[in-house]
Amino acid sequence: MNTASQHTPAKPLAGWRVLVPRGGPWGDGVAASLRRQGATPVIAPLINFAPTNDQAALEQSLADLAAGAFDWLTVTSATTVDVLYAYRAIVPASTKIAAVGETTAAALLAVGYRVDLVPDDDNSAAGMAEQLIGLEPEPRDILTLRSEIAKPVLTRMLSDAGHRVRSVVAYRTVGVPVTDRIAEDVRSGRINAVLVTSGSVAEQVHGQFPDLPSTTLIAAIGPRTAKDARRAGLPVDVIADAQTVDALIDAVARFSLPHAADEFAPRTGALPLPRQD
Repeated sequence: MNTASQHTPAKPLAGWRVLVPRGGPWGDGVAASLRRQGATPVIAPLINFAPTNDQAALEQSLADLAAGAFDWLTVTSATTVDVLYAYRAIVPASTKIAAVGETTAAALLAVGYRVDLVPDDDNSAAGMAEQLIGLEPEPRDILTLRSEIAKPVLTRMLSDAGHRVRSVVAYRTVGVPVTDRIAEDVRSGRINAVLVTSGSVAEQVHGQFPDLPSTTLIAAIGPRTAKDARRAGLPVDVIADAQTVDALIDAVARFSLPHAADEFAPRTGALPLPRQD
């Protein structure tokens, strides 16, 4: 018998309530992973995409994509995946798909797309560009879909390397107000952890939850997101070792549940005394 395993909780997040800031297939997948660890996920989409201001260019590019006009499609956010899914975009077998990181790759796989490339080290537009340039010494036709506010780093680097790049604004990011109940659950500390998966999510967390309790764990999916979160004024308690959902959940699981007392226990009207160590 392995006695060491007796001391390892089978579900390290038992009792935790964790806010998942995105909905759709990606949010459902994260919620399922949290449940396997014993947590109660609270799906509260904080951001959504609004239509691009150049709908005609996007629709034409997706039609050309389906017709096989591109050697590569680059996807730099999970929100871009939402756009592809909403348009039922077809990516032919002749077109390879590059995802900026594991979160975006997971979002693509969740809705049935394949992933041919994820940067080995630098999960950023620049990291993706460098790896693509290394893989493709000859000029290729590349479609880059991006947010309205994204800097055209990927497009510029690929174009400078001699590739034929069509850069299209796929969406505008907009905030989604949470329900009063979720806002109160966060304010009261009933939500024990908030997953922060992008700078846009961080801005919404900071703006929508101004009275965030100090006991609420803020977990960022990677160093870049953590930096964006701090720039937005949001404290970051833990950063995932790898830019994946599993690593993010594991990072949260290293902490003890902030509330030692059972919130559902009968209330006596007296506050618990500070623990004497």
